[in-house]
Amino acid sequence: MSGDSVTRGSTETWGSAGLHDGGFAYGSRVSAGALIYTAGLSPLDDAGEIVGPDDPVTQVRRAVECLDVVLREQNARRADIAKLTVYVATADRATLGAVWQAVDAAFGGNTPPAIVVGVTVLPYPGQMVEIEAVVATGESA
Repeated sequence: MSGDSVTRGSTETWGSAGLHDGGFAYGSRVSAGALIYTAGLSPLDDAGEIVGPDDPVTQVRRAVECLDVVLREQNARRADIAKLTVYVATADRATLGAVWQAVDAAFGGNTPPAIVVGVTVLPYPGQMVEIEAVVATGESA
């Protein structure tokens, strides 16, 4: 992404000409308007069961689907995400990398500024992934 900026919804994401170009945004600038902070979204099905127990890639896909539901309910969209945090119950760098690849694929290569964080444990048995987002709708609250 280098020093380029890209406008997505109510956010402008930007890279850095002075830092390593990892192909990702270093931050977001948000237009005036309402912000939505999601809770952690677990990869649960309609019955409250973990989708893809112990399978982080499947869980990323489901957690992003759950995020899409919350966004729709709040009249927002993926392009409005200013920051994404992905928690992964692992200390394994290869698993963290696979989760990043799954997140990037879920966003079609247009991933908002994001971080994948290894944590010790998540609430549900078999749960490896949880996602939360800061969303800028551009609308007044």
